[in-house]
Amino acid sequence: MGSTKHAVVLLSGGLDSAVVLAWLRERGFRAIALSFDYGQRHRVELDAARRVANALGVAEHIVQKIDLRAFGGSALTSEIAVPKDRDARAMEAGIPVTYVPARNTIFLAFALALAEARGCHDLGIGVNALDYSGYPDCRPEFVEAFERLANLATREGVEGRRITVHTPLLHMSKRDIVAEARRLGVDIEMTFSCYDPTAAGLACGHCDACLLRARGISAAGF
Repeated sequence: MGSTKHAVVLLSGGLDSAVVLAWLRERGFRAIALSFDYGQRHRVELDAARRVANALGVAEHIVQKIDLRAFGGSALTSEIAVPKDRDARAMEAGIPVTYVPARNTIFLAFALALAEARGCHDLGIGVNALDYSGYPDCRPEFVEAFERLANLATREGVEGRRITVHTPLLHMSKRDIVAEARRLGVDIEMTFSCYDPTAAGLACGHCDACLLRARGISAAGF
């Protein structure tokens, strides 16, 4: 790929992943965006991922199809009801049913394979340990462990070309993320964060993702 730095960015179409993409671009990376059509009930987010990829000028955008509905075990990949209108205390009480078993591990493994195939050594993911502290695969120790694995399990890592997992939002509040989006020039309206969209593809306004997004926008003064 020449002298230009490239990074593989997991791009869901939500606010967080869009900010990570813009953050890496600010640091001189050309982004290879990787999205997943994994059987999620909020598949409309892929339309947002395409909008974000086009608006922010990625080098390449791959939408990888995998079927996590075959496994189920989550409100996002089976017929389990998505929780609605929960307060912050309820959201922080244990691992929610919207957790998709091993999803970030699976997604990062694909991103790692793509990065190695493209000869780049940087991955970006919009995990957050404050709003999503209940998700095991959004915690700092998970990111650290995956980065260690990435450098043990790849030719690039073993031959001394270190692979880095960038998580710039890990310790940010949603308010801070919204403010960062504005600083980076990310149009929040082109992103989509709902877990349980309407038949018309509109945000429900009541799931955890919708509520956290709305609170962050309000707290940031927008």
